[in-house]
Amino acid sequence: MISIKEMPYREKYAIVLDKMKPNDVLISPFIQKHLGAKALEELQKIWQEGIKPVPEDASDEEKYEIAYSNLIWRGKNNLSFIRSHLGEDGIKQFKLAQVEELKRKNTGPALFILGLLRAVSRGSAFIMTAKQMAYQIQWLTPLSLVELTRNRAVYNIPRCKVIDFPDAEDICLIDCQGAYPMWLAEQFKVELKFERQGNSCTATLTHLDK
Repeated sequence: MISIKEMPYREKYAIVLDKMKPNDVLISPFIQKHLGAKALEELQKIWQEGIKPVPEDASDEEKYEIAYSNLIWRGKNNLSFIRSHLGEDGIKQFKLAQVEELKRKNTGPALFILGLLRAVSRGSAFIMTAKQMAYQIQWLTPLSLVELTRNRAVYNIPRCKVIDFPDAEDICLIDCQGAYPMWLAEQFKVELKFERQGNSCTATLTHLDK
């Protein structure tokens, strides 16, 4: 097992809050465009039904857990709403919109430098990307990095935090196993595949370049 830095709850909480923003910059315009203002109002009412307030005096861990449950509530209802009104074609369109939003948010000097490093040393760039992923994904679910070479990384997720929530299957299939791997392939030229057994999962990251 490869040692990875543990992400503090304060950072996890900040990331979850940031992940809530696409409800305004992604899902809201998407619903407005495809279904109109009344449909968006309907979805916003659904959001409010399950949103829990985050106490200011709560610990960082408590704030994270509450915010995380709010994020899952919105995410699963967004996908359910799109499927019920626009069908599978709507889900495909939304997945592509998610990829574009990920690309928009992940541009800048860090990505440019990584591109230069990849051009000089593909293996070093891959190891850097794999380790960074192992750290960043901790906001989403506990995991460990069990194998790392210059062209392959294997992550073990003993119990996925997302799937612990009821009716969160679509988040796993459409977001985690759908939009995110598509973005990684385009931005970093790597392939992310999952082997899931119940609530546990093994994720394998490999180079697309041959």
